[in-house]
Amino acid sequence: MTKDTRNRPLRDLRISVTDRCNFRCNYCMPKEVFGNDYRYLPHTSLLTFEEITRLAKIFVAQGVQKIRLTGGEPLLRKNVEALIEQLATLRTPEGKALDLTLTTNGSLLQRKAKALKAAGLKRVTVSLDSLDDAIFRRMNDVDFPVSDVLDGIAAAQNAGFENIKINMVVKRGTNENQILPMARHFRGTGLTLRFIEYMDVGVTNGWCMDEVMPSRDVVALLQTELPLVPLEATAVGETAQRWGYADGSGEIGVISSVTQAFCSTCNRARLSTEGQLYLCLFAAQGYDFRSILRNGGKDEEVIDLLSSVWKNRADRYSEIRSALPRSYRRIEMSYIGG
Repeated sequence: MTKDTRNRPLRDLRISVTDRCNFRCNYCMPKEVFGNDYRYLPHTSLLTFEEITRLAKIFVAQGVQKIRLTGGEPLLRKNVEALIEQLATLRTPEGKALDLTLTTNGSLLQRKAKALKAAGLKRVTVSLDSLDDAIFRRMNDVDFPVSDVLDGIAAAQNAGFENIKINMVVKRGTNENQILPMARHFRGTGLTLRFIEYMDVGVTNGWCMDEVMPSRDVVALLQTELPLVPLEATAVGETAQRWGYADGSGEIGVISSVTQAFCSTCNRARLSTEGQLYLCLFAAQGYDFRSILRNGGKDEEVIDLLSSVWKNRADRYSEIRSALPRSYRRIEMSYIGG
């Protein structure tokens, strides 16, 4: 695979399968913007499963080793298991199976876990920002109970999923008092809890730096009760810094895209639900791959476009955030996926 201007290869493809979500988390899809009258993309605009699989096959042949399905909420996409079955058959040029994973808010996981596992999904990541039911309901803003997400996590474990990750977005003034309770709850369960700095993805969430709790402060808080030791990264370009409990009872991760940029090793691209490829989570411009497919284009045309845009990629938003004008418009997370 062609490397970009900073010598970064493409190894990780995140595919959004829907722009819809049944939560209204204020850091992603605030209700005042994504209300009842919000117009989602028409179904005809979405990539079909066959189109997604065709693109994924080409991307894998060019070096992609990991595919993550995301949204919106990906489990809202009807028959998403059928897509997983198709993607699970893909192999790298070396003959290896993909690291095929999915991120979900967990609301539908209890009823879907067995089917997802049977379809060939390798791993699952669940977003969970609080164990306190009142805080959780307030953050998802649709009065959804935390118990149902916990039941979904248990269902994923019972279905045989291993290496399950739990992602907690930490927003100062909202849920930082849940850091220690979350760590206590998941410690020793075999699940990996990851704390994510509240990010300025999109322009609708009213982000400000005062609401960011730096990962170093999260680690310092955890150390007051649960001693940690640093762990080595498991792969080049890994977003999370890994920490293990000193007593060997598991690990946590911190994702510091605001305070400790990891742009220099970022090997991820994101394919929107309507076939636009974005080279950064904070990108303003996408590249249209759907038109090639629907205009009868050949695989070689897809490869040429992919090679061209990746070769010229210079994205490093987190490194230059403070230098950009406030008018800089970023794509919304609900459209591009996390």
